[in-house]
Amino acid sequence: MLDNKESFKDYLQKEKKYSLHTVTAYSNDLSDFEAFLKQDFDQDSLEDVNYSQIRSWIVSLVDAGISNTSVNRKISSLKSFYKFLLKIKRIQVSPLLKHKALKTPKKLQIPFSEKELDNVLNYIVYPEGFEGMRDKLVIDLFYTTGIRRAELIGLKVANVDLSKGVLKVLGKRNKERILPMLPVIQEQIRLYLSERAGLEEIKDGEFFFLTLKGVKLNDSLVYRLINMYFSNVSEKVKKSPHVLRHTFATHMLNNGADLNSVKELLGHSSLASTQIYTHSSLAELKKVYGDAHPRNQK
Repeated sequence: MLDNKESFKDYLQKEKKYSLHTVTAYSNDLSDFEAFLKQDFDQDSLEDVNYSQIRSWIVSLVDAGISNTSVNRKISSLKSFYKFLLKIKRIQVSPLLKHKALKTPKKLQIPFSEKELDNVLNYIVYPEGFEGMRDKLVIDLFYTTGIRRAELIGLKVANVDLSKGVLKVLGKRNKERILPMLPVIQEQIRLYLSERAGLEEIKDGEFFFLTLKGVKLNDSLVYRLINMYFSNVSEKVKKSPHVLRHTFATHMLNNGADLNSVKELLGHSSLASTQIYTHSSLAELKKVYGDAHPRNQK
């Protein structure tokens, strides 16, 4: 069974092109289910599983207070594993063939307002020197391109083309896409690169965004950075890089961009993923409609 699990990991990395983070999450979910099988059914094999055993695991997870969203993610990992076993002909039928995902509440992300963005970009006093310049550029790049956090962290110096005014980013499943840059961003980048060149030591020189110690940024640092600056201008509970990405999409749609263009900029594989951002746009549209229509003035 260890061979099947290792082969599955190789398949996810080499054929599906999943990130190391995703592959690790899938592997951990499999290990958790394997431990459950051993403890509750004294069973070592993942190949001979039936749906009632999986259902028992689901019940135990829910009883332990695990959210339906997290349970669905774990079952998604199992589904992928059993699809892989079908592919390599180790099983004949997936035990999850007729499984239906648990219901989850739909959460509507609340974007930052244009005023909040104006405040954080134009009225907050950033630290002088490299870090202040970097922090402002990170915020502005999220807001003007809709870039993902992992894409921003993984951005290479070689993929920033100031002459053409574009960035090349590596998205999910190693899909490349080109993002245009506004002139204001290009100017900020020139200033940032000048400050960056003056760092005492640069260890991760190929990466565009660095810490003061010359190493690439990490997930938690970028999250803390966004949360810290936006705490000065916003009372929203959620203040994260993803909310900034959501804000980019919402403001683009509010100001007339078409859905397909926003889809391409965000790097979504289907319009369904992009359409979640139309909820906020619809709210804005309804406000404009209510304020402007003569029938609502009486």
